[in-house]
Amino acid sequence: MVETLGETSLELEHTEDPLALFDEWLDAASNSEPNDPNAMSLATATPDGVPSVRIVLLKRRDDRGFSFFTNGESRKGGELRENQRAALCFHWKSRQRQVRVEGTITELPPHEVDEYFRHRHRMSQIGAWASQQSRPLTSREELIALTIEYEKQYPDDVPRPPYWTGFVLRPERMEFWQERDYRLHDRFVFTADGEGSWTKQRLFP
Repeated sequence: MVETLGETSLELEHTEDPLALFDEWLDAASNSEPNDPNAMSLATATPDGVPSVRIVLLKRRDDRGFSFFTNGESRKGGELRENQRAALCFHWKSRQRQVRVEGTITELPPHEVDEYFRHRHRMSQIGAWASQQSRPLTSREELIALTIEYEKQYPDDVPRPPYWTGFVLRPERMEFWQERDYRLHDRFVFTADGEGSWTKQRLFP
């Protein structure tokens, strides 16, 4: 038993590029997770440090970072605009893996948000108009009535609501966790040096 406890995830042991490793892990999760392998917890905070967290979907991972879309007037939208520090957490139970990402937030340019919005399902587009996200709602019937109203208002193409937007998190710290027996997990953290490369450190689990 002692010998097997020394085994390490070779991916974690040898990689020096956390973004490439993230892409590999997300691809693997896409083949094993029953629902939404791109689901991630998004943690935000007010300027005075009051935190909140919710699940959103990663829609793009490119050289800029991790992109997602939302109502900019929602609670998370307001907090992201007031405090540009945020964190993400991916957990893939089927792979016994977790990735945490911390960094800074910037808003995506309008033409990119327009492009993504055009490819959403029509009813999701309508829903973006009907939902005043995070604000009080008197009943389910009110939401359905608003949805019907906007369906009539936009019988053809649905324009993007002016408050609907996208954000990208530029990673500064990425932590990878691989479950191991007896909670002796593999845990590595990568920290950006600001010049396009990363430093790597193994952590106690």
